[in-house]
Amino acid sequence: MSQPATVSNRRLLVETSHALPLISIGIGTRNSALHDAEGLEGLSRLTARLMRRTGGGRDPQAIDTEIDSLGASISADVSHSVTLFQGTVIRRSLDAFMQLVTDILARPGLAESELSRLVRETSAELVETLDDDRSLARRWFRKRLFGEHTYSRSLNGTSATLSNIRLEHVVACARRLAAQDGLVFAFSGDIDAETADRYAQELTAAAPPGPELTDNVPDPVVPPGRRLILVDKPERTQTQILIGGLGTHPADPDHTALSVGNTIFGGTFTARLTQEVRSKRGWSYGAYSSFPIDRRRQGFNLWTFPKAEDAAPCIALELELLHALRDGGVTKKELGWVKRYLTRSHAFAIDTPSKRIGLALDELLYDLPARYHQDYLARIASVTLEEVNAALQSRISDEDLLIVVVGTASELRDKIEAVIPNLTSTEVVRFDTEV
Repeated sequence: MSQPATVSNRRLLVETSHALPLISIGIGTRNSALHDAEGLEGLSRLTARLMRRTGGGRDPQAIDTEIDSLGASISADVSHSVTLFQGTVIRRSLDAFMQLVTDILARPGLAESELSRLVRETSAELVETLDDDRSLARRWFRKRLFGEHTYSRSLNGTSATLSNIRLEHVVACARRLAAQDGLVFAFSGDIDAETADRYAQELTAAAPPGPELTDNVPDPVVPPGRRLILVDKPERTQTQILIGGLGTHPADPDHTALSVGNTIFGGTFTARLTQEVRSKRGWSYGAYSSFPIDRRRQGFNLWTFPKAEDAAPCIALELELLHALRDGGVTKKELGWVKRYLTRSHAFAIDTPSKRIGLALDELLYDLPARYHQDYLARIASVTLEEVNAALQSRISDEDLLIVVVGTASELRDKIEAVIPNLTSTEVVRFDTEV
């Protein structure tokens, strides 16, 4: 058995391993939802799904049957910054699978009848999210945290923007998502670099000509003050709560230190936040904090879901814990523990060729610093207590916060407002308001 070998250049990443007769493939581009025109939100996601359903002029059932017969899988995922087609196939079916993938990217059918069906399905999904309180909380958190910034826009669109999308919009978007100059390829598993390069060249030649579009989106700016958004939903006995503000970026010099501090605070099931909210008080089964990353600065948030009667004291406690974290920092003992935890758990992030090559693909698509993932353990080992506490104090504001609560506003408003010192504003929105 040969040892895994990694080959990379600007547009092609390959890691060979013959341990299993499987090949994982990722084809990504930075041409994505942030390039959707105003009033056409949801276009990129809709188009990528339609490409997946109609490759080579096939109908969706025929494509699914063919994928199953090849022992394969393929998906299309769209974020604000990245579009990614990825799949897995057994080695003997690779030729046929790559022909299908080429049809999906370079020769999608984009039938108008299927577009109409997909618009109806997506509209139905939007209605279904009204029954998902967690999704509602995240939607309104994103909408109000980022305001007019592109990150506030829904990847799924709204019923209004979906109704604006025409076939000509989809055809143009499909050319944008599969534009030759934007494609980045990642192959891993039972494939050598020469074969991977041949497939990448063949697909690129078949793809429509076009550039990799420039990402001119600025960093978001969060309004000052403590703002409360009550997403009013009748007869709720449980709430969903998100509290947060502007987060980190991988290029920040204190990015690793801040990530370490967050893991101590709310990144594990035994972290401070979980211990105080769940273990000691039993207010919420889970209590976590996160600092997601993107090409631009994202938001951080604390997430809990207590009973309605516990919502106000839970918010008060979270604000106190956040203030204590910012002003008091973490301890030497906590830092030692979290370094051991992060070092050991990192093994699960890199234990397969597809995971390792996926991280390398992220570095390219999200413009991460060079060797961002490769040097992860070294950065964790070198971070100091002083760096962690300085990052927590400088990067986290416990005053410029957005607090989003999904629940019954008439029962919650007075109680919640009473426990938020220096509250700047309160906004009540109906849960079924279109955003």
